[in-house]
Amino acid sequence: MPPTIPPTTAAGHVTVHRHGAVGVLELSRPDKFNAMSRTAFEAMRAAVDDFEQPGSGVRAILVRAQGKHFCTGGDLEEARAMMQDSALLDDFLRFVNGTLQRLEDCPLPVVVACHGLVLAGGLEIALCGDVVFASSDARFGDQHVQYGLVPAWGASQRLPRLVGLSRSLDLMYSGRWIDAATAQQWGIVSYVAAPEALHDEAMRYCERLAARSRPGLAAMKRLARLALQHDLATGLRHERETVVDAMRGPDPAEGIAAFEARREPRFQGR
Repeated sequence: MPPTIPPTTAAGHVTVHRHGAVGVLELSRPDKFNAMSRTAFEAMRAAVDDFEQPGSGVRAILVRAQGKHFCTGGDLEEARAMMQDSALLDDFLRFVNGTLQRLEDCPLPVVVACHGLVLAGGLEIALCGDVVFASSDARFGDQHVQYGLVPAWGASQRLPRLVGLSRSLDLMYSGRWIDAATAQQWGIVSYVAAPEALHDEAMRYCERLAARSRPGLAAMKRLARLALQHDLATGLRHERETVVDAMRGPDPAEGIAAFEARREPRFQGR
């Protein structure tokens, strides 16, 4: 297993490091409830680019946060400076949306571990994860309505796809918070953990993913997302073509050999 890499911090907003084969993105602005700035998104994008490189040794990404809350949204001081400059605001939103799309589309599995308040932009970050862990004390919501704002980092598009039209509009209209159990029932959250166990459980899950075939996981992720974009017949065609191509790689042969020898597979992970 690759060694743990000491953390690097971008202007105190995001800490990036590697724990074995797990790349960790940690929101590191607890005094501001991890409010997201452009600096934070620049660090996030650079880290995802680095983690995705075949030689990085990273096979899964964990997004988590320091402090009492996961994230309560964007940096309002930064947003206020752009309110009267439409071109500047549009450029910022393009960059943020591109960064979150980059995180969502990354071929590596992306796991998000949420605790405390997960609001507005924090919720929008969580929606980009493949699998979401939440502490039992976590609260999820969209706060834009309280400030006369509109979701700008993808909630209006990702929420309806995930929880349906009525529930997503209710969250956006009301600004109310839902607890972790409700978020799990709706499909926003995959696992609920005790607050003190959240990060350990999410890391163990990532470590299990890191032991799997990197190309195999990437193919599953791509096919699952294609299922939301195409009809069944088209999706099945993509699946068949993917399987035929994947079977030429080394990992399926290793997996079958390991099964026959009753040992753990040793995937190349390329």
